[in-house]
Amino acid sequence: MEKETITMKKTTMWQIATGVLALLLIISIFTGGFGRSDGATVVNNDENQGNEIPTGIANVNAEDYTDDDPVLGKNNAPLTIIEFSDFQCPYCKRFRDQTFDLIKENYIDTGKVKLVYRDFPLSSIHPMAQKAAEAAECADEQGKFWDYHDKIYAGQSSLSIDSLKQWASELKLNTDKFNSCLDSGKYADEVSNDLNDATKSGGSGTPYFLVGEIPISGAYPFDDPRLEIDFKRAIEAQL
Repeated sequence: MEKETITMKKTTMWQIATGVLALLLIISIFTGGFGRSDGATVVNNDENQGNEIPTGIANVNAEDYTDDDPVLGKNNAPLTIIEFSDFQCPYCKRFRDQTFDLIKENYIDTGKVKLVYRDFPLSSIHPMAQKAAEAAECADEQGKFWDYHDKIYAGQSSLSIDSLKQWASELKLNTDKFNSCLDSGKYADEVSNDLNDATKSGGSGTPYFLVGEIPISGAYPFDDPRLEIDFKRAIEAQL
């Protein structure tokens, strides 16, 4: 009788344990796991290919992260987009090549949106990102930021100090002034401030955007109804 009693207790315990494990499994499936509970997806630097769920922090607003950085569009535009980007990031280039011009044509040129470009160099994986960001700041000094911005993305595969200086020459900048600016690291602190604001506002990978009050992490398309979000819907929802 004693052995039978012990056997029954073990069986009961296994049944209870199995039930608890099954319950935990169900909870895990419906809550996305036992790690983060804020519903955000962690972006793994530039491995994000624009198919992740938008990430960021609650109650973020682009207007809180504007700086004296280059602006495209009217200052009194009703909606602000902040782009935190890395000039050596292939997904930032994808955004420039596939989405940027559509936002510009439909919203910036029509006075509805202004776009502020801020730096988010991921130097641990993109060794030229920091100097490219500084070079763009030096070009901005001479009123040529957006032209230089396009030069960098067009020549991203050949980024080097020499190419950064060559592009300044091609744009007919004052090369003595530009080269001195770049070599001195004049804007290193400015770039670092941008990076700090990027992470403070919820950015964990590039490109990262604050579209008004909607954070978007990744090279999302301008308009794709198959995705949870795209730039057109994020913009239209706030105009």
